[in-house]
Amino acid sequence: MQKIQMKTPLVEMDGDEMTRVIWQQIKDIILLPYIDLKTEYYDLGLKERERTKDQVTHDSAAAAKKYGVAVKCATITPNAARVDEYNLTQMWKSPNGTIRAALDGTVFRAPILVKGVTPYIPTWTKPITIARHAYGDVYKNTEMVVEGGSKAELVVTKPDGTVEKSLIHEFKGDGIIQGLHNLDDSIKSFARACFNFGLDTKQDVWFSSKDTISKKYDHRFKDIFSEVFENEYKEKFEKAGIEYFYTLIDDAVARVIRSNGGYIWACKNYDGDVMSDMVATAYGSLAMMTSVLVSPDGIYEYEAAHGTVQRHYYKYLKGEETSTNSVATLFAWSGALRKRGELDGLDDLKDFADKLEKAVIDTIESGIMTGDLYLISTLENKKKVNTTEFLEAVNENLKQLMQ
Repeated sequence: MQKIQMKTPLVEMDGDEMTRVIWQQIKDIILLPYIDLKTEYYDLGLKERERTKDQVTHDSAAAAKKYGVAVKCATITPNAARVDEYNLTQMWKSPNGTIRAALDGTVFRAPILVKGVTPYIPTWTKPITIARHAYGDVYKNTEMVVEGGSKAELVVTKPDGTVEKSLIHEFKGDGIIQGLHNLDDSIKSFARACFNFGLDTKQDVWFSSKDTISKKYDHRFKDIFSEVFENEYKEKFEKAGIEYFYTLIDDAVARVIRSNGGYIWACKNYDGDVMSDMVATAYGSLAMMTSVLVSPDGIYEYEAAHGTVQRHYYKYLKGEETSTNSVATLFAWSGALRKRGELDGLDDLKDFADKLEKAVIDTIESGIMTGDLYLISTLENKKKVNTTEFLEAVNENLKQLMQ
C-alpha cells in the first residue's frame, strides 16, 4: 500500500515515562505503516529539558508558531522528589504552561464516549467540553516563604513613576505569600476562543469564576467576557440558537452535576485544570479525554489530558506487564493529523485520522480494552489486554478500514 504523503511537518513534542514508551509504539504500530510521517522533533523529556536549561521547550513553542500544528506527549512537571530523582539543577516549570503562555491559547478538553462505559453521573448523556484559560494565575505565579514579623505589600509602580501600595498581611508568625497576574488581552483571546468554539460546535457557553470574593481579579474576567460577548457575539449566538451565561464557580459545579452535558464550560486556568480531571474521571477515565490548545491566530497543539503514568512506567522498567490506556494519545495524533490535512488540503490524511479514531472506538466497543476500562465497562464479552496488544488490536481494525 502506498503511504500517505504529507506536505508540511507536524511539530512533534516527545515526553516522559510510560507515555513516552506508548508514543514510540503508536508511531511504529499505527502511523508509520500508513503515513510517510513528516515531523519536526523536539524531545521535551525531563533529561533533555535539564540539559538545555529548558530551551528545548521554548524552541518547540516557536516551531508550533511556525508550522501551525503540534502534537505533544505527556511530560513531567517536576516537584521536589523529581529534582532528586533526575538530579535537576532547578524545579523546571510545566512545559504545558510554557507552551500555553507562548501561544496565548485556550485548551479545549472533551470526553471520548464509548458504548459500555457509563458516566458516573448517569444524566451525562452528551459530552461536556472544558475550555481552560491557558495563561497566568498560579501557573505564572511568584511565591515567597515569609518570616514572622514581616509586612507584605502589593506594590505597583505606574508608568509615570508613582507607586501604589496595598497591604496584604502583617505576619506575626511565619507564613507564605503568592502573587498572581493576568492580562486583559489574554482574557479577551480566551473569551473569543470560547465563543468561536461555541459557534463552530453549536453549543452553549458557560463561564464561571468567583467574582463575589475576588472583586477585582475574577470580576475582571467576568466583565471582559460580558463586553466581548455583547459587542462581538450576541447577534451571532442568537442567530445560531445558542446562549452564553455567567455564573459563580460553585453554582456552576452544582449545575454541571445536574445537567445532561452538551455545552462548553469555560474556566480560569487552575479551575480548568481541576474540573477537566473531574469531568474526565466522571465520564470514565482520564485517558478518554481529548485536549487541544487553540491560539487566537489559529495555531493548534494536540495533547493527552493526563500525566505520564509514572506507576506503570516503574513496572515497565522492571519488565512487568502493563495495561496502559493509549486512547488520549492516539486521539492527540489523530487530531493533529486531521488539522494538518485540513490546512494542507490533504483529504487522505484527514480520512486516515477519521478511520484511526473509528478503529480505536470499534476496538473498545468490541470488548478489547486496557485495564482501566475493563474495570468499569458493562460489556459482557470484554477482554483485558496489555499496552502493546491494545495498539495491535487497533491496528487490525485500522487495516480493514484502510482497505
